[in-house]
Amino acid sequence: MTIQLPGAGGELRTYTPRPEPLSITTGAPFTSRTVYSAAHVVADPYADVSPDSPAAVDWDATLAFRRHLWSHGLGVAEAMDTAQRGMGLDWAGAAELIKRSAAEAKTVGGLVACGVGTDQLTGPDHSLDEVRAAYEEQLALVESAGAQAILMASRALCAAAKSPEDYLSVYGRLLAQASEPVILHWLGPMFDPALDGYWGSSDLDAATDTFLEVIAAHPDKVDGIKVSLLDAQREVDLRRRLPDGVRCYTGDDFNYPELIAGDDRGFSHALLGIFDPLGPLAAEAVRVLDTGDVKGFRELLDPTVELSRHLFQTPTRFYKTGVVFLAWLAGHQEHFTMVGGLQSARSLPHFARAYELADGLGLFPDPALAEARMKNLLALYGVTQ
Repeated sequence: MTIQLPGAGGELRTYTPRPEPLSITTGAPFTSRTVYSAAHVVADPYADVSPDSPAAVDWDATLAFRRHLWSHGLGVAEAMDTAQRGMGLDWAGAAELIKRSAAEAKTVGGLVACGVGTDQLTGPDHSLDEVRAAYEEQLALVESAGAQAILMASRALCAAAKSPEDYLSVYGRLLAQASEPVILHWLGPMFDPALDGYWGSSDLDAATDTFLEVIAAHPDKVDGIKVSLLDAQREVDLRRRLPDGVRCYTGDDFNYPELIAGDDRGFSHALLGIFDPLGPLAAEAVRVLDTGDVKGFRELLDPTVELSRHLFQTPTRFYKTGVVFLAWLAGHQEHFTMVGGLQSARSLPHFARAYELADGLGLFPDPALAEARMKNLLALYGVTQ
């Protein structure tokens, strides 16, 4: 069987799908790295909503996908940007997602950490006190649900802060009252343009100094940092400056194999959106790394980088569309619909290349199903086979 796929120039090319998926089985818990997959949400395709409506979520399918990730030993990073936080999923939806996911994690013994932000604040011009109070409300909810907190970058704080000292003040108050160590998330402007200048400066060296100052003031309250700047050397340099006991979780979806493998001076753990579609393969690679086989780890994970770079290409914030598209092709959900109508955010040639790369990696448990669904999508666009 073959399939006609459109290229970037509009031409059609013939592709022969892979006949069998990659053979992967679940295994023992990881021993050398802590690994989270940021997870997407599954929209309710039958809800009568508009792009401006609150998100309508299919809770059964959403939680089933999390059980899929947990079954392979991955932790779930919940209610993060991969779940369309701030791009279709509002705070009310995120709060419900956090409570449901944390409860589900307890039933299966899964690792879960949840995003804490300020997205209940709408409109411009919020004070620092309002920003801090919003963070505190979300932190309390996450902790009451029994999950670890991830303090996410805040658009409202970025708009309200006038200096690095404002970040030190807000984060200092939050860390002082956190009941357990948290993960700090530095999300770069390529993922969210509204976060340009976070930590008080668009100069990344100056911003890094402020970030490290926040950590140094409360090292016992910081489990680790997630760095999403898509700059491998900057992450390595930052990793080497962390206080003892504070981990670095790579959020670099362009360079994750080398950062997780590390060097003779350390390594990064992982908290990655790309591990949503790569979950079973990523878990297999980490178990190989657990044996000390760095070469085998890289042989498994390096070939996935081309797919990741494709999904996260500019404008990077729309990578969620590719993630949900692959979940549909893989059979994890019955439709390709996203909250906020975000399924329209990428082009047909983009989808075609994502399908080709994912199929080549053996990511689809049922290649015939993926092929049939891809052909259905192509037919909707007028591409006949």
